[in-house]
Amino acid sequence: MSALPDHIDPHALITDIRGWAKELGFSALGVTGTSLREDESHLEDWLDQGMHGEMAYMRRHGRKRSRPEELEPGTQRVICVRMDYMPPGVRGAWSVIEDPALGYVARYALGRDYHKLMRNRLQKLADRIAGVVGPFGYRAFVDSAPVLEKALARNAGLGWIGKHTLLLSRDASSWFLLGELFTDLPLPLDEPASAHCGSCRRCIDICPTQAIVAPYRLDARRCISYLTIELRGSIPEPLRAPMGNRIFGCDDCQLVCPWNKFAQQATEPDFAPRHGLDGAKLTELFAWDEDTFLLRTQGMAIRRTGYEGWLRNIAVALGNAAPSPAVVDALKARADHPSALVREHVAWALREQDKKAGCAGTAG
Repeated sequence: MSALPDHIDPHALITDIRGWAKELGFSALGVTGTSLREDESHLEDWLDQGMHGEMAYMRRHGRKRSRPEELEPGTQRVICVRMDYMPPGVRGAWSVIEDPALGYVARYALGRDYHKLMRNRLQKLADRIAGVVGPFGYRAFVDSAPVLEKALARNAGLGWIGKHTLLLSRDASSWFLLGELFTDLPLPLDEPASAHCGSCRRCIDICPTQAIVAPYRLDARRCISYLTIELRGSIPEPLRAPMGNRIFGCDDCQLVCPWNKFAQQATEPDFAPRHGLDGAKLTELFAWDEDTFLLRTQGMAIRRTGYEGWLRNIAVALGNAAPSPAVVDALKARADHPSALVREHVAWALREQDKKAGCAGTAG
């Protein structure tokens, strides 16, 4: 562990660090140690049940994910930060979800990709610290390595892990992103946050695909965020209709949470929606060619799904849309796409449109 210079009071230092974090756009900061034994058992049980699906990286690093001192030798403390991401003026989430002609994108992904932005801010925070204490050991993470970030943030007092498995704060809901500085500085520890979900189960009941199989237990294989982002192959047919018009991620469990009323708006301009993606028409998004997709998603988290995955996801949403000639024409334009994955989902969507049109005709 790096020793602090004799003239520096660690309690005064952490007060300064919190102030610097605020200046850099972080909404909160806390400090914890490295012990995650209970969370390690929970993770290993979750992996043993195969709930991580095709996310092989969840197991690849062994126990480094739950043992920060093994991931980054010398780590004694973890500085955890929060950054609010809900941009002001964004189109209402439910108004988009309830309009099957539009595509819903998870609100964290509407603007600039947060990974690089937050990592740069963490580096600036480390530079500020080094300017006072001198060289010290650290490493910054923003969802970029095997880190149990929610458990660490809970232990650092930034919130509790809700029944939907997201971190919740009494004064900021769950509309925030997390980052960490692993460090060898002997900083004072914060008290872990207490839980406040009580008997509420709204997040469990609202999940379109019933992916929250029990309180604090998410089966990623059923989660729309996994299906639209992490899964590279075919989306299981029984889960396509429940996906509705969600084409990149899902926010339903956050939207119904009672703590959502305390959500804070983002102060970072880069999180503002780009290209009208807070409520764009599915047929227009489906018409993007690959060059357009790459151009318009440059520097955005949406790029992660890839163009093929983008078309796959939108095809499912179009299959779930109200029957219309415009939707059918858009799908038929991709019926012979070079990708077998895209063709499969377009064919399914056309069958769904045909069924709905037939039902409408019968009803008429």
